[in-house]
Amino acid sequence: MSSFGTYLLGFIILVIGLAVGASLLGVPTTWIVVGAVVLLGIGIMTATQRTKPRDPPAPPAPRT
Repeated sequence: MSSFGTYLLGFIILVIGLAVGASLLGVPTTWIVVGAVVLLGIGIMTATQRTKPRDPPAPPAPRT
């Protein structure tokens, strides 16, 4: 599994745990869904940012 997939899977498990906790606290389902969607969006953006390949350093300029 790629590092992107691993990161995203862990984040989804975190969001599910938070949603279950919010449900047990009596938070309305609408707000749980809104929070889950926002957190999943943040998770996808963070996963792509952390797992994108870095640009290789530029070669040194030739001396004239």
